[in-house]
Amino acid sequence: MARSYGGLMFSIVIPTYNRSADLAETLSSMRVISTTKPWEVIVIDNNSSDNTKSVVQESARSFPAELRYVFEPEQGRCAALNAGIGQAGGDIILTTDDDVRVEPEWPDRALAALDRLDCDYVGGKVFPIWQRQRPQWVPESPSKLWAVLALLDYGSEPIEFGQMYVPLGVNTAFRRRCFDVAGLWDNRLGRKAGTLLGQEVREWSVRARAAGLRGFYAPEVVIRHCIPTSRLNKKYFRRWYYWHGISRALLYQQARLDMEAPESTAMDFAQVPHIAGIPRYLYRTFARSVIETARDYWRQDHIKAFEHELWLWFFAGIVRQRLRDNGLGAGEAG
Repeated sequence: MARSYGGLMFSIVIPTYNRSADLAETLSSMRVISTTKPWEVIVIDNNSSDNTKSVVQESARSFPAELRYVFEPEQGRCAALNAGIGQAGGDIILTTDDDVRVEPEWPDRALAALDRLDCDYVGGKVFPIWQRQRPQWVPESPSKLWAVLALLDYGSEPIEFGQMYVPLGVNTAFRRRCFDVAGLWDNRLGRKAGTLLGQEVREWSVRARAAGLRGFYAPEVVIRHCIPTSRLNKKYFRRWYYWHGISRALLYQQARLDMEAPESTAMDFAQVPHIAGIPRYLYRTFARSVIETARDYWRQDHIKAFEHELWLWFFAGIVRQRLRDNGLGAGEAG
């Protein structure tokens, strides 16, 4: 149950699963937070088998704000976030991950952006901390591949969030009323152990807009995200795009948003021809991507070829999930 405090307060919610060493560094970085308002940190342990609990208890002994440990047995990042929100006492709830570094003014900048933009939630920039040298095929500047690593930079001006622009859950601040109005996160989506599911923020954003809530990209709200060596390889990117296809197919099943371009709102899918539960026009994109992938590999343009190849993995994920949705069967993904 949420605690009650007098005056405005920040609650920082951190879901975590078996990354106690990363979590310890993240909590250490949060010691620099400087604000005149009361604040708390809530760590939600989502069934970890490591020493997560003892890390939180040890950090809490000298932490500059209240630091609380919550155990959430239902697997899934969304379930963990929901548990943390339920425990939060703050008027402003900030969500992040267990492998970030924050700036001292992070909460205050989020609140200032909420007030200046007169909105209900804001999301900001997410820059990388590379744990090894960035591969040449990963762009240094913002690109579609940044999404794989949970990085974000929409530029220097505020942008209202819609289906085209959505925040990253690693750097988002909400007024508490958001969850009263739009509801909590859908745990059918979002990261779970053994998967790379996503799209939970986009799905929540759709509900939020329908409920009359407004969100903005606020470029001054910045955090840094540690990018582990284990993600800086093409196998991880292929796997991420495969699960991205599964996630988009799940979102299509629930909300009938275009799997390739959810920002497209003009299409009536009841009138669109389907093959095996997949809109027929996606097969044309698939054929074009096969040709472009082969052409670019033949030209030895490996960066472009890899980007085209990733769309094929994305499509494979769509096929797998749409077959399951239509009862035609498909094995579990790796």
